[in-house]
Amino acid sequence: MARDSHRWHPKCRPPDDLVAPVPVDPTGRAGPTPAQARGPHWRRTTPGLFVPSSVGDDVPEQRILEHAARLPVVDSGVTGWAACRMHGAAFFDGLAHGGRTRLAVPLALGAKAQLRPWPGSRLLRARLTWEEVEVVAGVSCTVPRRALFDAMRTAPSLVDAVVAMDMMAAAEVVSIAQMREYAGAHPAWTGVPQVRTALALADEDSRSPAETRMRLIWVREAQLPAPLVNQPIWTRDGHLLGIADLLDPDSGTVGEFDGADHREAARHTRDVAREQTMRDVGLEYFTVTGNDLSHPQRVVARMHSTRARARWLRDDHRDWTIVPPPGWRTVPSLDERLARRAEAALEAETDTWSATA
Repeated sequence: MARDSHRWHPKCRPPDDLVAPVPVDPTGRAGPTPAQARGPHWRRTTPGLFVPSSVGDDVPEQRILEHAARLPVVDSGVTGWAACRMHGAAFFDGLAHGGRTRLAVPLALGAKAQLRPWPGSRLLRARLTWEEVEVVAGVSCTVPRRALFDAMRTAPSLVDAVVAMDMMAAAEVVSIAQMREYAGAHPAWTGVPQVRTALALADEDSRSPAETRMRLIWVREAQLPAPLVNQPIWTRDGHLLGIADLLDPDSGTVGEFDGADHREAARHTRDVAREQTMRDVGLEYFTVTGNDLSHPQRVVARMHSTRARARWLRDDHRDWTIVPPPGWRTVPSLDERLARRAEAALEAETDTWSATA
């Protein structure tokens, strides 16, 4: 399967070994015979469609493909989290917060599409034009902005809606500005108030759902000023101390999310050393774990107590700074990166057209 190497990378590519469901074939050449379909060597995915029983549906894209296979030919497409995943956003894994409960695959249906409900999928009926559907790795999907819009407006909570926006931005698929424009063009749709509120809380520098959830506890439950996210911190002489998951620059408070990979011996050793380095220059430090996120008040208390211990030094009295040293390469904004990507795609398309004209 084609995958990015890092387990927690925000981008992914669809696997190259997905197996498309097939209907029964009396000859047994293009699919199982009726008798074979009833046997142990084939698994029914949806009404009238089968894959070999050796093909599991634990890979999100395989599950998406199986439900997409029953979509009408026109006026329909996979949407929401499933289309976000197909467009390359890795953290849309098809599991609810907690990582155990499977989410239904959302299927967008326009005015003319007819499809009956089926376990494992969710039907979303709303206006859908042909311009908002494209094929990705053999799956008919809504385009990225529509996919994210549906994910955010149907999210079970405001926090989940913010996570969706942050993770599409982390994957460099949709920016906050693009989503704000799209929501503005669909003001009367169900769930748009939640989308607008989520956009006001979103941050394009978040790199994981847990980081977003930690930040939202800081802002909403703890009611503290919005922090800087994944902020590089330097010494006064230009040495990079580290990149803080969350930084309150006024008080000098650093917050870090300690995920499962942080517990590996080598990584934990580096984390401890970095924390000590941060403290040595006058920064106060707190850590949040995955289990902590299920107990927001515990996290709130930790945030407030850490911030109360912080040194609150004036900028000219600090041994640390967030001002990049000379020569530090500034990363273009997400909108700039997406614009460049679109220009490159248009140029490639124009070159192809010119060559074949």
